[in-house]
This record gives sequence, structure tokens and C-alpha cells, in this order.
Amino acid sequence: MPYPEDHKLKVRGRIIESAARAFRANGLRDISVPVIMKGAGLTHGGFYAHFTNKDALIMETCRYAIGDTMALLQAAAAQTADRPPIETVIRYYLSPEHRDQTETGCILPALSGEISRASEELRDVFTAELQRMIDFLCELGRLAPSTGRALLSLLVGTLLLARSVPDRDFSDSLLTAGREQALAMLRYK
Repeated sequence: MPYPEDHKLKVRGRIIESAARAFRANGLRDISVPVIMKGAGLTHGGFYAHFTNKDALIMETCRYAIGDTMALLQAAAAQTADRPPIETVIRYYLSPEHRDQTETGCILPALSGEISRASEELRDVFTAELQRMIDFLCELGRLAPSTGRALLSLLVGTLLLARSVPDRDFSDSLLTAGREQALAMLRYK
């Protein structure tokens, strides 16, 4: 019995989702193709039917994960009508919940430290996705491009540091300080 017409596309999607969870939680270096394939419920032998190499998977995963994060942030913004959407996004992004959900949260903190050592092609994709996230914030908050770049830098840096320290109180204080500064940026835009 042949597979349905969309079978290969669905399998590819499962691989990308597994890679996104793995890369978000552990970065690029420590995750192998067999781990990703196992996370998708597949054997690693089928990987090359979908991707030419791990870099191709990382590029596709980066695109997917940024889109996923923007949808998550857009949904958070839509849930609160009592404050500007950009303020809700800042509060969500720098929340303990987002910090603790590494497998489903923003991929930028997970990749930022490693991407400078990646191939130029991968860095170009990362750059384009970084710009897409900046554009999303600028549109959502009606921000100037320089303010959007500064805001995203503050958000990603704060989340990265908050995830890095084992002391929960210190981590929470980093989130609070980052949130306060990000919200203050909005008042002076």
C-alpha cells in the first residue's frame, strides 16, 4: 500500500519539530541527527531522504522556530486587551514560564552563542530570521528599526542569562530587571 501523497511532507515536519525542540533545549553542537530522528519517532537512516546534511536541517529549523515563536508571541499579545501588544510580548518573553520552557520557547538564545562558528550560509539564514523577528517587534510596537534591534537584543540577552544561572531567585531578578528596562524603552521610543 503506497503512502499518502503528503506523507513525506508530514515526516519532514516531524523531523523539523523534533530538531526545534532539541536545538532550543540543547543548542546545536550537542545534538546529533540520530537524537533528532529518535525524537521524531524515526530511524536516523531516513534523514537523508529529507535533508542533504545537518546544516540544511538547522536552516529549515531556524525558519520554523522563529515563525513558531512569532505565532506564540502574537497569541500572547491577543489575550490582553488592557495593554499594548508589545508590552504583553515583553512581559511574556521575559517571564519565568518562557524561561523554563526551553524546548518550546524562543530559539534565538539557544543559537546565538554558537552561530558565529557556523557556516556562512547558516549565518545568513540566522541573520534573515533575526531580522524577521526584529521586523515583527517593530510592527507590533510601531517601533523604529534601531529600537526594535535594541529591544530584541535586550530580550534575548536577558533570557539567555536568566536561563544560564542555577539560582532561581537570581534568575528571576534578571528577568525582572530586563522586563523593567524593556518596558522603559517603550516610553522613550
